[in-house]
Amino acid sequence: MTDAAASNEDRGPVLLALARAAIASAFGETCRTDQSAPWLRARGACFVTLTVGGELRGCVGSTEPRHSLLEAVPATARAAAFDDPRFPPLSASELESTCISVSLLSPLEPLPARSEEQALQRIRPHVDGLLLEYGRHRATFLPQVWEELPDGRELLGHLRLKAGLPGNFWADEIRLYRYQVAKWSEGEIRQMVSDA
Repeated sequence: MTDAAASNEDRGPVLLALARAAIASAFGETCRTDQSAPWLRARGACFVTLTVGGELRGCVGSTEPRHSLLEAVPATARAAAFDDPRFPPLSASELESTCISVSLLSPLEPLPARSEEQALQRIRPHVDGLLLEYGRHRATFLPQVWEELPDGRELLGHLRLKAGLPGNFWADEIRLYRYQVAKWSEGEIRQMVSDA
């Protein structure tokens, strides 16, 4: 996450507008966005999640801060809309009913664990996002996944499956990392504005 001087309230609407404008531009729409904030030039790791009617419609991102947020958020939004292999590309008719969420990730923190039991003792449910690596196998779950998989053992099992490993697999070479996110969703931002 970047620049502590910029509050979450300030960052959310800017990032969400960048994400929506990037997707809309693929359909020939032009949206003006505020790109003046200095914190947008900082590198950041982000995910963009799309939902339609509460159902997942695309989710793409990176756990590594390779690009500035000004580059990463629009590119990630387009990838979530058009390149998530689990879904067909988003259509122009779906855009209006699509809810966009942007998550900025903290730096990865190694989570040493010699066993699944040790890992379960160190993971903080509903706080930690997890990245699992084993050889060429790699998968991550954002902290939001705890809402669907509140049991740590079940979450780890699904994470291994997502990485292409057996759900109960464990080996000394498994590497776990945790991270936290600052997350903004269009529905939540609209709610905050209407409550004001």
